[in-house]
Amino acid sequence: MPEAKLLGIAGPLGMSPTEVRVLGCLLEKQKTTPDVYPLSLNALRLACNQSTNREPVVDYGEAEIREALHRLERRGLVRLASGAGSRAAKYRHLLAEALPMDDGERAILCVLMLRGPQTPGELKQRTERMFRFAELDGVHATLQRLVERQLAVRLERRPGQKEERYSQLLHDDSQSQTVAGLQWEHAQPEPACELQSPEGRRELPAKDAGSANPLTLEGLHLRVERLEREVAELRAGTRGPH
Repeated sequence: MPEAKLLGIAGPLGMSPTEVRVLGCLLEKQKTTPDVYPLSLNALRLACNQSTNREPVVDYGEAEIREALHRLERRGLVRLASGAGSRAAKYRHLLAEALPMDDGERAILCVLMLRGPQTPGELKQRTERMFRFAELDGVHATLQRLVERQLAVRLERRPGQKEERYSQLLHDDSQSQTVAGLQWEHAQPEPACELQSPEGRRELPAKDAGSANPLTLEGLHLRVERLEREVAELRAGTRGPH
């Protein structure tokens, strides 16, 4: 199955944050508590809302979880897995079938989905219950493969930080990062479209904005360029007339 079908067109960069949390919990519990997997709706709600090993901590209701499950089902990433005699509906993920990856890649992606941007050292420690990396070099190599598949991105170091951080790209969290923080392993091509009319700033129509796959370098370049332009306009507006 192509990766584009996996990610779908549900948001600027794919899944909603709720979908990412639900899918991440299914991945985690399959490895850490296999005796209770697949998960019921209530078990999945508790997993999403737990206060440990989660960033951010959320408080999703059953309606939000159910809607996320429906969206993931339409993407081919989740299915109902209740057996005969089961009282409650239970759900399992289909990530292995939809997007083949090794155990290390799956563990790192899962932890990024559940705990946000992290350093390679943090990832090595936090993936131990799902996959044990012998050395930190193995984490770096795995992250590089995820970056090349456009499932993760390397972020610029913040002032005072010694290690670089990585984030998953299943949903759009770029607005919480600085524009300069997106560091790509490949050169970005120039977009072949006009973003501004002679009369002033113009937003792209929805059909134009979606014409480029948002997870390609071109799609990300368009988003970064638009954010840079908006920041420049905001700065110009705060200065006022001379």
